[in-house]
Amino acid sequence: MCGMTVIAVPFAGEGAGEGELSWGQQDIWGSMRRDRSWLPIGFARPVPPGTTVEGIADELRWCVSRYPSMRTRLRFAADGRPRQVVHASGEVALEVVDAPPEADPAVVAKGVQDRFQETDHDHATQWPVRMAVVRHRGVPAYQVMVVCHLVVDGLGALVMQDELARRPSGPGTALQPLEQRTPAAVRRSEAALRHWEHLLRTTPADRFTGSGDPRVPRYWEVHRTSPALHLAVGTVAARARLESSTVLLAAFAAAMSRVTGIAPLLTQLVVGNRFRPGLATAVSPVSQTALCRLDVAGCDFGEALTRTWRASLAGYKHSYYDPSALGSLVERVARERPDPAVVRCGFNDRRGLTLDVAPVDPAADPRAALARTTTHVERRQDKPFDPCYLHVLRQREAIVLALCADTHLLGPADQDAVLRGMEETIVDAAT
Repeated sequence: MCGMTVIAVPFAGEGAGEGELSWGQQDIWGSMRRDRSWLPIGFARPVPPGTTVEGIADELRWCVSRYPSMRTRLRFAADGRPRQVVHASGEVALEVVDAPPEADPAVVAKGVQDRFQETDHDHATQWPVRMAVVRHRGVPAYQVMVVCHLVVDGLGALVMQDELARRPSGPGTALQPLEQRTPAAVRRSEAALRHWEHLLRTTPADRFTGSGDPRVPRYWEVHRTSPALHLAVGTVAARARLESSTVLLAAFAAAMSRVTGIAPLLTQLVVGNRFRPGLATAVSPVSQTALCRLDVAGCDFGEALTRTWRASLAGYKHSYYDPSALGSLVERVARERPDPAVVRCGFNDRRGLTLDVAPVDPAADPRAALARTTTHVERRQDKPFDPCYLHVLRQREAIVLALCADTHLLGPADQDAVLRGMEETIVDAAT
C-alpha cells in the first residue's frame, strides 16, 4: 500500500483573460469529442540523484506560471461551445507518493501515470495538469506528469522541456492561445478555406468500395518496423533534395494507388505550423491538418516525389484556418455536390518527437536489412478511428509505419500490402 500526501503549489502568471479556443485547440477539442476522451499525454521518468520534492514543486510552479495554457479552464456556453479562461493565479496539486520499500518504484510510477490518465477530467473546474513525485525509501525516484492535449502538442512539449532545463528569465515571445486569432491569421484562414473548397469540388468522388475482408473487431492498427527504411529514406531524400517526410508520403500515395486503385488520393497531413510567425516556441497546440491531392498513379518514383512535393507544399501553405468555418464549408460542399469527395486518408510524421536516434552508417545495405523487418497487429478494436491513417514513428535504429485502418475499407492483406509496398519502393530507390 502506497502512502500519499498532496502539496498545494501556488502559481501566478501573465496573460489572464477569456476568449474563444485557438484554432489548434478547436482541432484538439473536436478530436476529444470524437474519441470521448480528454486525450491525456504524459510520462513517468526517473529523476536525477539529489532531486528533492521541493525542486519538483518549483518546476511545477515555474511551468504553470510561465505557460498560460497550463492554467486554463473551460467555460461552456448554453449551446455547449467551450471558451478558454486563463487564470492569473491559483494553486495546483503535487502528489507525493511513497512506494513501499519492497516495491519497484518504476512500477509504482507507471501505476500513478495510468491513474492520472484513466481518471476523468473536468475541464471547467480542474487544472489541465497532474503531477506526482514517487519516493522510494524516502528519496524521490520518479516524476510523473500528465496534461490534457489542449495544453500542448508534441513539439510544444519539446519546447517546454528545453525551457524548463534552461529556465529563461525573460517573458515568453510566442503568441499565446488568446492572441493567435490575428487579422493576418484570419486572412490566411480565408485562403486556406478556398484551397480546401477547390480540392473538395474538383477531386473525383469517393471510390473506396469495401475490402472484401471485413473483420471483427473492425478497426486495426498494424505496425511495420523497418531497419531498412531507417537506412534508405535519408539516401533517397538527399538525392532528390527533399525532406524525408516527402519521400515517405510519396511512397504512401504510390502504395495506396497500387493496392486500392484510387488516384488521385485526397490526404490530410498533420502540419506543426511552427514555421508561422509567433508560433515556433508556443506551448499550446498549434498543429492542424492540411489537405493535399496526391496523383502519382502510373509514374515512376522520381516523378512521384516531384508531384508529392508540389501537392504537399500547397497543403502546408494552407494549414492554418478556423476549424468551425471549415466544418461549415465541408457541409455546404456536400449539400451542393451530389457525389462528394470524401477525405478518408491521413498522414502524420511523428519522428521528430523521438530524440534518441542512431546515426546511419553510409556503408550499410538497406536491402540486407529487409530481413530484420517485422510486422504485427498493435491493436484491434470496435471503437472507430480514422478509416486509413498512417503514423510514421521512429525507434533508435528503425522507422515504424503504423497504419490505422477500417477493415471494411482496407482489409488486413491490403494493409500489409500498403506497408510492404512503401518499404520496397523506398529501398529500391535507395539501392
